Amino acid sequence: MTYDVIIDGRTHRVELERGRDGMQVKVDGKAMTVDAVIAERDVMSLLIEGRSYDIKRETTAASEHMVVRGITFTSEVRDPRALGSRRAAAAASDTGPKKLVSPMPGKVVRILAPAGTAVEAGQGVVVVEAMKMQNEIKSPKAGVVQNVAVTEGMAVNAGDVLATVG
Repeated sequence: MTYDVIIDGRTHRVELERGRDGMQVKVDGKAMTVDAVIAERDVMSLLIEGRSYDIKRETTAASEHMVVRGITFTSEVRDPRALGSRRAAAAASDTGPKKLVSPMPGKVVRILAPAGTAVEAGQGVVVVEAMKMQNEIKSPKAGVVQNVAVTEGMAVNAGDVLATVG
């Protein structure tokens, strides 16, 4: 089994294989023998190369954390074969232009960043009003707005391309 494990924003490739002496693990290509036992709910005890670690998982609505020896790490585990993981990795990628699409039918009420404007990830580009609510469509990456495909007052459908950020 292979997983991508993201610890404090840094991605590590973890490969697991059951062996005679425990679990054979490769972390970023480095092999090690690990003996793992679930000690209690959300607590795993690991013996790695003769050293003992208790890892406690803490989950909130927004994120998951691992606590090791009193130090808290933000963590996320992804199966690279899963469609959701591939989409999340592609969305997180900063390479190539990204299209901003309307998530719902509505009317464009404001262009916040016209073509040629430098934007940061998460900065609003277009505002779409639907059911009397205004929704700011944000840039998925830092870059420059390459084009805006809509004008203020224009009606849009769900999935229509609003702008492209490169």
